[in-house]
Amino acid sequence: MNIENVEAFVYVIHCGSFNKAAEALYLSQPSVTARIQSLERDLDCRLFDRQGKTVQITEEGKRFLPYAQQLLMTYRKGKLHVNRKKSLPEEIKIGCTVTVSNYVVPELIPRLTLLFPNTHFKFVTGVTDEIVGKVLNKEIDIGFVRGVSHPNLHSVKFYVDPISLYVYKEHPFVGLERISAAEVAEQPIVFFECGALDWLRVHRIFENLDRSPNIRIQTDNSEMAKKLVLGRAGICFLPGLSVRQEVAAGSLVPIRVPGTDGIALQTNVISSPGEHGQFLSEIIAIGKQLNVH
Repeated sequence: MNIENVEAFVYVIHCGSFNKAAEALYLSQPSVTARIQSLERDLDCRLFDRQGKTVQITEEGKRFLPYAQQLLMTYRKGKLHVNRKKSLPEEIKIGCTVTVSNYVVPELIPRLTLLFPNTHFKFVTGVTDEIVGKVLNKEIDIGFVRGVSHPNLHSVKFYVDPISLYVYKEHPFVGLERISAAEVAEQPIVFFECGALDWLRVHRIFENLDRSPNIRIQTDNSEMAKKLVLGRAGICFLPGLSVRQEVAAGSLVPIRVPGTDGIALQTNVISSPGEHGQFLSEIIAIGKQLNVH
């Protein structure tokens, strides 16, 4: 089995189309198609249903996906060990926002420690501006921040986390196909405010109403907001990563609200240009896998 074919499969899922996968892999669209077809022949099954310009992963593709991701991780790990340079640092200092430390680092670090078994990792948390300053001052090596760019930093998109309204499982909104902004405004609301511009878009869904939304509690801590919803103190707009386990368990339920499609928090990875390339490439690869889920 050709590892490049497996890589193309994962990228098509991550990017959502053959064309976008081709752009990400610096290939032509026919080349990506040929790689997928070759992989389908190897596996003797269809991995995608093609409907015009859209592609939909098949059930066979869904079953193969975790193995494809593991194959890529194993290949990259082996490649790193074969080509490992002695100049790899013994310690990498990483700065991150609280959200990243709570929900991304627990998935990130086990994979990095497998790839870099001789490297120690030190984490510090802070807000985006603090982390940017620490990277610029060489106090930390790599930073996870909100989607920012800086002329003196290398910045790459790591993760895009959709924001949705979440309610506890017995809430009257559960099971309704469509909820209006006015109906949301009448409910007790726990408002998680993290300072990102995307939260202004959440505010705007209420701006044409005759009355202000019933914001009972405001907090800058997503864990506190989530637990308040679980405790039925209100409903809350939250990033998907922070509630993934609760949604899987059925204790929290996402509710679709008009005007909220496309609202998301973007996390970027920043570093000084030209430094820590091996670590960054593996971190970005892990980010692609996280975005698939």
